[in-house]
Amino acid sequence: MPISYPITLPLGEVAREVRFGARSLVGLTSSPFTGEQQVFAHAGALWQLEIELKPMRRAEAEAWIAALVSLNGREGTFLFGDPVNTSPRGVGTGTPLVNGASQTGRTLVTDGWTVSQTGILKTGDWFQLGSGSTTRLHKVMADSNSDGSGNATLEIWPRLRESPADDAAIVVTNPVGQWRLAENLFDWSIGMARFYGLHLSAVEAL
Repeated sequence: MPISYPITLPLGEVAREVRFGARSLVGLTSSPFTGEQQVFAHAGALWQLEIELKPMRRAEAEAWIAALVSLNGREGTFLFGDPVNTSPRGVGTGTPLVNGASQTGRTLVTDGWTVSQTGILKTGDWFQLGSGSTTRLHKVMADSNSDGSGNATLEIWPRLRESPADDAAIVVTNPVGQWRLAENLFDWSIGMARFYGLHLSAVEAL
């Protein structure tokens, strides 16, 4: 059966270190005479990811090697989320949904939350929109409260890639993003003690 992307990486707490990066696409020019700057904030922005895996024996390492080689360099994609912060700092309860179609930018109007909650989501909370090949990962940039009808407006980063459908689900527990390898080469090491060393660099798949 052909491999279907995005794949799910092998389970297990094997990450020794995970590093997330937020890359904004902003241009800047500076006058050679006055030093005055002009800033050009483009719409694009994306997440970057570095994963350093713990040393593993072959039985465990080969599952990871097979998964990552199956990506065929930068062709395939995989799902991955913050392995430590898997639930929000905020209340995060209810059945949150996108409230209204055709939304754009860095603000998302939502509903379906537990009503009248201070800090329904808090600064830094992750959430996911979409699934499969439409999976998108966002962070909340300011504390958000739900009103008496369960509505909440979220300030987010990055901006919406595409307008989510009205009533699209918002995932706040174990949210993931969609990634692809940062380059076409994936390699690994095998030490004299027969422990495998694996490291990968990835960028958000857009």
